[in-house]
Amino acid sequence: MLQKMIKPVSFFLVFSFLLLDFSVQTAKAQMIGTTAVIAAQEQAAHRERVTAFLSRDDVQRVMVQHGVAAVEAQKRVASLTDAELTKISQAMDQLPAGGDGVGAVIGAVVFIFVVLLITDLLGLTHVFPFVTHKR
Repeated sequence: MLQKMIKPVSFFLVFSFLLLDFSVQTAKAQMIGTTAVIAAQEQAAHRERVTAFLSRDDVQRVMVQHGVAAVEAQKRVASLTDAELTKISQAMDQLPAGGDGVGAVIGAVVFIFVVLLITDLLGLTHVFPFVTHKR
């Protein structure tokens, strides 16, 4: 009886060994470039900056007023891609602190007015009728 079972079992074992993958995966080590390390650190800084901004009390109050839970916002920040985080962080850099840009426009208009007034007083231009020119 043992002789009858040896042949089918041996065929089964040979067939199962043939199906096994005996390839050895080699480790692929290489140097990490400085740009890759800097990019990873920048992405971590962007993520930390956006997370810190969202954890501020005044920002959380505004989010609650708009119906957004702070926990949900943190989850969404965690799921953002690196490009999206970079874009948000750069937008935060470009926003004026506490304003919407009207102050910059008013400042530019006042600066232009003062420059034209000085050049008109010096006699280089004739823009304003209330300036008397001596000739």
